[in-house]
Parts: sequence; structure tokens; C-alpha cells
Amino acid sequence: MIIHKTLSDFILFLYVHASHSDSNYDPAEMAVIKTKMTGMFPNGTDMEKKLYGTIREYNAFDKTKLDDLFSASIKHFKSDGRVKDNSVFTDIEDIIRADGKVNSSESSALEAIAKLISKESQA
Repeated sequence: MIIHKTLSDFILFLYVHASHSDSNYDPAEMAVIKTKMTGMFPNGTDMEKKLYGTIREYNAFDKTKLDDLFSASIKHFKSDGRVKDNSVFTDIEDIIRADGKVNSSESSALEAIAKLISKESQA
């Protein structure tokens, strides 16, 4: 299952997932995501609209299908170096640490994403 046309849209969805893994969209985490977005999307992109559109997309998505979505998307986009290297993983760490605390649900989300990226990048 692939729902994103570009790798950047998929990575933004991952960022939103990481931020919401503690069932909260913390303002500090949102600020980090916005900073990361500036290097992902072309100049002139309405970053607020893009981020909040992705949040709406994430909120409406059937969470029982997240593993399938992540796995299929990583396979689909694996030819892009950003999936293979640690930059996405490092960005997600930055996001979940932005509020000054990392709870067990955030750690679990980070670990699951790292395993998927590692597994699918090697396949």
C-alpha cells in the first residue's frame, strides 16, 4: 500500500507518526518538523498547509495498516538515499526528543521504524 506520490510526502508522514506516537502533537515537536520540512520541499511550498494536511491525512488513516504502509513505501522509495542512510532516523529522534521527554510509546515507534528501514533497505 503506497499512498504518497513523493518520498518527501512519505517522510513527512513518518515525522507526523513519530510526533503523535505519544498521542500528542507537541508544539516543540511540530517546530522541529517544520524546520526539517524546509530542506524537503521546494521554495514557495506552504509549509503550514503541507504539515497540517499531513496531520489530517495521518489522523484519518487506519492505524492498523501503518506497518503495511511503511513497509511498502520504504520498498517503493528505497532507491533514494534518504531511506537508506540514517538521516530519516536521526530526524525522527530529533522530533521525539524535542519536547524534552521520550516515553515508551515514542521509543517503540522509533525502534519499529528503524527496523523497517533497515530490513527494507537491505532487501
